[in-house]
Amino acid sequence: MAIKYEPLVTESLANQIAETIRQAIVDGDLKVNERLPTEPELAQRFGVSRPTIREALKRLAAQNLIRSRRGPSGGTFVNKPDSLEAQNALINITSLMTTMGEFDLSDIAEARRELELLCVQLATQRRDTSHLETMRQEIEIQKNPALSDQDFCASDVRFHRALVDASGNSMLKFMMAAVIEAVQPVVNLIVFRFWDKQKTITQHEQILVSIEAGDQQGAANAIREQMDDLQERYAKAQALRDGKT
Repeated sequence: MAIKYEPLVTESLANQIAETIRQAIVDGDLKVNERLPTEPELAQRFGVSRPTIREALKRLAAQNLIRSRRGPSGGTFVNKPDSLEAQNALINITSLMTTMGEFDLSDIAEARRELELLCVQLATQRRDTSHLETMRQEIEIQKNPALSDQDFCASDVRFHRALVDASGNSMLKFMMAAVIEAVQPVVNLIVFRFWDKQKTITQHEQILVSIEAGDQQGAANAIREQMDDLQERYAKAQALRDGKT
């Protein structure tokens, strides 16, 4: 039987090289649009084979940290970070981890409570009419008695997304994408059996009224009440997940 003698790639070496280059990008030692050394040059500097370098570069490309370009002026270059792509990557991995049960529901509730409290307090000072209108529209949707459980959950997600957007803080919006876009849809469906729709609608109305009035304390109290209810639902769902009920 013929054996194909192809070059072997040592994954650990490729991973170490990819991590070294990644860290150089993060630290700013490699600048955006800077050209990396060629594969032969990298192979010589790291003392490894070209296939190992090629594997390392594939890993970096998969993380969207580098790009390749053909031609006389081509080569491998450091990519400029794309916030939307990074946010989508964060949403996807967080959603997967949530679905797989990597996060305790009580931890999710605790983190969401503190982050949304900060968002709602900022929203009372920074919201504009579009944020208020979006929240108002979602409340009207939630009042529809024919609305399915799944559509109610989706509307709840959109309401809280508008609340986060109203904070006017780009870092909070980026961080909360993992909570609002990834965790909340998954967990909503887990805890929905313990949900009081009408109570949620009333809480949403109070949050909206307080934000519109610039009432920071009222908005904070309203979000605390909703997050307290959420923690109770999470606790019941966690107990059910653990087989305690």
